[in-house]
Amino acid sequence: MNETVPLKATKPEARRSPATRPYDAEKSLADILEVATAEFADKGLAGARIDVIAAATRTSKRMIYYHFENKEALYIAVLEAAYRRIRAIETGLHLDDLAPEDALRKLVAFTFDYQHDNEPFIRLVMNENMHRGEYLARSSIIQELNVPAIDAVRRVYERGLEAGVFRGDIDPVDLHMSISALCFFNVANRYTFSLIFKRDLTSAAALRSRRDSVVEMVVRYVRR
Repeated sequence: MNETVPLKATKPEARRSPATRPYDAEKSLADILEVATAEFADKGLAGARIDVIAAATRTSKRMIYYHFENKEALYIAVLEAAYRRIRAIETGLHLDDLAPEDALRKLVAFTFDYQHDNEPFIRLVMNENMHRGEYLARSSIIQELNVPAIDAVRRVYERGLEAGVFRGDIDPVDLHMSISALCFFNVANRYTFSLIFKRDLTSAAALRSRRDSVVEMVVRYVRR
């Protein structure tokens, strides 16, 4: 009778736990701000929900509150990030390298294009105006972020004065406001205007025509 040889017991292989990625705080923060920007722009401060932002970023409300004390603090950070982004891009326009009128045209055209391409920024500003600037006032850096914008307009304007091509009774802050107003209105009111006047204000031709008009209006206003 053949003797049965017992099988050798084999050790189960140790389970390999997947390598855990180190927590990237900077990326997590950027993701939260990106999603929160869309949420606040779409629903305002009151309507935005932290749990929606957490789900979209695959994080938790606890992690969001780790970065930001509360919803209001996150909202202020979103406003700061929005202003920081446009001002950072403006610094790359190299306006000082252009003749004054060309620099002014480039600045106005950039403002028009940026605001058209970044509707969430417009909606955030509209929402904050509904709060009468309450949360911007709580920011310690918003004023500082916007100083370069006025300085850029002032330098272009002063160079135009020196060259004798711009008239001499314009306040640079007022000029900045006029540029912003013309470009902002085109985005903030395009749906109502399109409906009321039965025009497609979002077509490439309409945008090009409106952009040219805004640039020309500002330049003619400033020109001597």
